[in-house]
Amino acid sequence: MGKKILTRQKIMLFSAGLVTILALLLTLFVWHWLSSFSKDEFREYIRSFGAASALVLFLLQVLQVFVPLIPGELLESGAGYALGAVLGTAVCYAGVAVASVMVFFVVRRFGLRAVELFVPREKITNLKFINTEKKRDLLIFTLFFIPGTPKDLLTYFVALTDIKFGTFLWISLIARIPSMLTSTVGGHLLGEKNYIPALLLYAVTGIFSLLGVLIYNKIIKKKSAR
Repeated sequence: MGKKILTRQKIMLFSAGLVTILALLLTLFVWHWLSSFSKDEFREYIRSFGAASALVLFLLQVLQVFVPLIPGELLESGAGYALGAVLGTAVCYAGVAVASVMVFFVVRRFGLRAVELFVPREKITNLKFINTEKKRDLLIFTLFFIPGTPKDLLTYFVALTDIKFGTFLWISLIARIPSMLTSTVGGHLLGEKNYIPALLLYAVTGIFSLLGVLIYNKIIKKKSAR
């Protein structure tokens, strides 16, 4: 019995390590691939798929949320640049919704093992206070709403709690809207060559994101210490 348990643990560790390596390689590949395009090249590449261009961006958005190390703002800006503000936002929103559902049920099925593929144990430990907060749902909404917070990583962690699926879904989707809009609208403005409005939008977003990161770190530090 002891040998069987040891063998099973070795297989689990090997599988987890293999998945982690593949996820990192995939992240590096997609990051390099996205970075290799200029703005116009990316738009022409996406539009070259014709009627399927929205589907291609939708799949990329699903992949980005599922592998949270891929920069989401870059892809959302690209979607706005290639498809326009309205369609780009709709496609990204649909991708986030589908990917969030997938992440939720994967984490519910495999638990902490799935989260540790993308989130260091130290960060998981720092976020444990969320599950014991009296106003947990409000706190989760706030963390998703604050610009600059690691929303895709939070999606993995929140799924570890006993939050109801419906509550998780509406919180994560509604709270994500402002940051998604600023990225896609900014990309659209660049595509229309409205450089000054785009620059102002990105500048304001950057300032709020910096403040958001500071607020997020302060919340985590304070709650973890408590």
